[in-house]
Amino acid sequence: MTALDTLRVKLSDDAPIMRDDLAELVGVESPSADPEALARCADVVAALGRRHIGEAPERILVADRPHLRWRFGDGPPRVVLIGHYDTVWPRGTLARWPFSVDGDRATGPGVVDMKGGLVVLFHALSALPDLDGVAVVVNADEEIGSPTSTALIEDTARGAAGALVLEGSSGGRLKVARKGIAHYTVRVTGRAAHAGNAPHRGINAGVELAHQILRIAALGDAGRSTTVTPTDAVIGTTSNTVPAAARISVDARSFDQDELRRVDEALRGLAPVLPGAAVEVDLGPARPALPESASAELFALARRLTGDAVTAEAVGGGSDGNLTAGIGVRTLDGLGAIGGNAHAEGEWIELSSLPERAALVATLTAAIGRDE
Repeated sequence: MTALDTLRVKLSDDAPIMRDDLAELVGVESPSADPEALARCADVVAALGRRHIGEAPERILVADRPHLRWRFGDGPPRVVLIGHYDTVWPRGTLARWPFSVDGDRATGPGVVDMKGGLVVLFHALSALPDLDGVAVVVNADEEIGSPTSTALIEDTARGAAGALVLEGSSGGRLKVARKGIAHYTVRVTGRAAHAGNAPHRGINAGVELAHQILRIAALGDAGRSTTVTPTDAVIGTTSNTVPAAARISVDARSFDQDELRRVDEALRGLAPVLPGAAVEVDLGPARPALPESASAELFALARRLTGDAVTAEAVGGGSDGNLTAGIGVRTLDGLGAIGGNAHAEGEWIELSSLPERAALVATLTAAIGRDE
C-alpha cells in the first residue's frame, strides 16, 4: 500500500470521532464581529488541537480577536497549515438551524466554511509520527479579510516550502487559483439644502454618487475576468433634504495583479462631476491574487500522491492562501471538507470526506520539503 492508502485506513477508524468533533465546533457560534463568541470558540479549537496533536497553541490576541498558532521543531517551518474558525453566521443562528446529520450529510452554520476543515487539519496531523517543521495558524477574522491576522500568517509562513489551506471543497476539487481582492469605500461630499424651499442651494451628493457608480461599474473587464462591483450604499439623512453626503462600497477582483493595479489607479483618479462636489476613495481590506503558478508544484505533488485522482479549479473568492502566495510561498487551497452552499442557508458537507481529506493533508504535510 502507498503512504496515502495506509493513512486512509488509519483515519477511517476515526470517522465517528471526527463527526463528534465537528458537532462540538459547529455548536459554538463564532461570528467574525463578536469578540465574546470568538473567545469561546477559540477555547474549543485550542482544546481540540491539544487533544489530537498533544500541544496547546500560542494564543495571540490582536484587537480583541484571539488567533491560535502551533509550531513544532526549533527551526523555520517546512509547511504551514492554515484555517479559520470565524463564520459569517450571527449569534442565534443555531437556535433555528442546529448541527444535524442525515446519512452522510451534515449541516449547520460554518460546517463547510470552515469548521469541517479544522477537523480535517487536526486529525491529519494526529496521524503523523513526526510534526517537526510543521506550523499551524487558525485565525479569527478570515471572513472579514483577516485584518488583524495578516501579519501573523505572513510571518509564520515566510520561507516555508509550502502552505496548505483547509478551506472547503466543491466536489473534491483543489483550489489552484484565487482572484485577488480589494475593497474600497467611495465617499461623496455635497451640500445640504431644503429639498422643497431651496434645492438649488444644495449640491446633491446622491446625484454625484450616481455618476460615480456608473464610472465604477464600467471598470470591470469580462475578457480579463476582472470584476468591479458597487455594493452597499448610503445616501443622505432625511427625505426632504438635499443629501450632503453619500458613500458606496466597491468590491474589485481579478486573477491578474496588473488588473488590480489598473482598477486601483482608476478609482483613486475619480473626479467629481457636479460643481462643488468632492470625491474621496479609501482602500479597505485587500488580498493579492493566488495565481496558478503559486500552486502548480504542490498540485502536481497531490496528483502524484493520489494517482492523478484530484482535480483543480480556479475561483473568484479569496482566502488566506492569497496571503501566503503573495509572499512567494507555494500554496495549495481547498483541502478541507467536501461540501457546498458556503455562506448560504443549508451549508453542508459529506461526512465521509473528512477521513479521506485528512489522509490527503497528512500525506502532503509529510512530503512537502522532503519527498517531492
